[in-house]
Amino acid sequence: MNNLDNKVILVTGSSKGIGKEVAILLARNGAKIIVNHSNSQKEADETVNEIKRNGGDAIAIKADVSDKEQVIQLFDKALAEYGKIDVLVNNAGTMISKKLKDVTQDDFTKQFEVNVRGIFNTLQEADSKLADNGKIINFSSSTTKLMLPTYAIYSATKAAVEQMTRVYAKEIGRGISVNAIAPGATETDLFMNGKSQEQIDKMSAMNAFDRLAKPIDIARVVLFLASDDSSWISGQVIGANGALV
Repeated sequence: MNNLDNKVILVTGSSKGIGKEVAILLARNGAKIIVNHSNSQKEADETVNEIKRNGGDAIAIKADVSDKEQVIQLFDKALAEYGKIDVLVNNAGTMISKKLKDVTQDDFTKQFEVNVRGIFNTLQEADSKLADNGKIINFSSSTTKLMLPTYAIYSATKAAVEQMTRVYAKEIGRGISVNAIAPGATETDLFMNGKSQEQIDKMSAMNAFDRLAKPIDIARVVLFLASDDSSWISGQVIGANGALV
């Protein structure tokens, strides 16, 4: 189960956080990994080195997913290195938590550029460059159902991701499955930054297990979706949130 031997997997935004945990776990299960980052070469190299220390195979490629030309180069470099891409994990994202009235034009643009245009760009490349019978796993968020104050724009970007996932699953063909994973609150720097202990405790108490998710909790779901065991699942949004919603 979940054997990824000889699979080549591109994980965007995988130099740290959930993406790093995903990359390491997929490599541990036999996959060759493209560690993508936009501006964190040191962390990306550390992720690659950790994979190699564990006996895996990985390279780091810098590319801003919101930039179409950089995404084209990302796919082409990956293909030049490994000859194919079997799985695309669209993990790269950004979150700015503010009340809607306080969101600046730049805040709005940055979130839509990375979270929506970024996935749009990679899906366009995957249409011709992902291997037949491959897998695409997009990252959404359980905030789309929670209606939490200060998450209006971030949640809007993730709702867009979910709709693209459902439609694209019916468009791409070639035996490729397309799904989204929607994590709940997870212990990452992105989530923890700026939050008080009271806020963290409140979020922890909202799910059935009275804790925040660990990145490995999310990575294990990605592992299943990346494997052949998930082949009959497509066009779905999988809530990985401990019964949060």
